[in-house]
Amino acid sequence: MSLQQFDRATLPASPWKNGGGVTREIACWPPGAGMDDFQWRLSIATIDASGPFSAFAGVDRVITLLDGPGVQLASSDGAIEHALNRPLEPFAFPGEARIRATVLGAASSDFNVMTRRALFCAELTVLRTAASIARTDHGMLLAAQGSWHAQPADDDGPYRLGSGQGIWWAEQDLAWRLEPLCADAALICVRLRAAARPGAMP
Repeated sequence: MSLQQFDRATLPASPWKNGGGVTREIACWPPGAGMDDFQWRLSIATIDASGPFSAFAGVDRVITLLDGPGVQLASSDGAIEHALNRPLEPFAFPGEARIRATVLGAASSDFNVMTRRALFCAELTVLRTAASIARTDHGMLLAAQGSWHAQPADDDGPYRLGSGQGIWWAEQDLAWRLEPLCADAALICVRLRAAARPGAMP
């Protein structure tokens, strides 16, 4: 599958049923999958009001604040209590957890990764300096701040990603060389790998 470029500003918005925010889907795998059968899903959400997160059995989640004052996350059993109030610091939690988000002021936006635990696992890294990214069949790059130069191995390029712009790919083994084009640049890199199967050799 070829590279897919996107811009945060033009992603379609889907309002939440409870009216507490909107979600902008970046990508979902496999194509056309719904919330009950996706293998992985990448999205950006804007949270306007306090309320519960949807629970997803068998799913691992990573949430990263992009902008705004953030939210306080708390699970009903007391196992999770986390202030998501520092931009670009990922927080991982199980999708089964009954989480309530309490807004810490104005609306906030966050980047979300969800992976079906039995099928995929996600590795999320926030880059601020030049880096080489190892090969992976599924992944995403998002320029969260500033502009970036992204050069894939064995593919056309380079690509220039402005703030809010990104690239995702699936079923295409790619490695990258990434370089910031300004001093305060930050880029979110997600590598999505097949989960280890029980009994498989390491």
